[in-house]
Amino acid sequence: MKTIDLKGLTCPAPVIETKKVLEQTDIREVTILVDNTTSCENVKRYLESQMFDVTVETVGDGYSLHGIKKENHKKTTIPTQAKIVVFIDGETVGRGSDELGRILMRSFLNTLKEIPDRPWRIIFMNSGVRLVVEESEYLSILKNLEELGIEILSCGTCLDYFQLKHKVGTGRVSNMFEIVSSFTEATKIIKP
Repeated sequence: MKTIDLKGLTCPAPVIETKKVLEQTDIREVTILVDNTTSCENVKRYLESQMFDVTVETVGDGYSLHGIKKENHKKTTIPTQAKIVVFIDGETVGRGSDELGRILMRSFLNTLKEIPDRPWRIIFMNSGVRLVVEESEYLSILKNLEELGIEILSCGTCLDYFQLKHKVGTGRVSNMFEIVSSFTEATKIIKP
């Protein structure tokens, strides 16, 4: 078993370092130490994506993630289909009138549920993360999109910067590694 101490690292370093270690050797069992909730959630999600069963334990002022590779795991291949990512990095669409930009954003988000090739993920970064918080005028639209199977990802660093992480009303907090991976996996990226 390998133990990796990643305490003190910020997003996306814990996931990237975990990925590097797993790629170097065929590790069947690993323990990863992190010192914050965001890193814990991000590393756990990454390990699970790599076919590990993961248990999390609070240890002192941090977390210990213990992963064991699943037996007889088979990488499933996803049928080729459009993986459309919508990237929203602001609170409005376009430049000029913010009032018009908010009207256009509402219209854009409502239209996403009506198109035949719905997005795989909607990624919110920078001030765009303000759209996913509890008091957002767009929250009900985004919840509806999530109910339709569209993943809503918000940049954890951005939420921390605006001190909004505790107010997230829909979707999940993500990290730069997952966001960049989403862009590379996407068959199309749309930015309103």
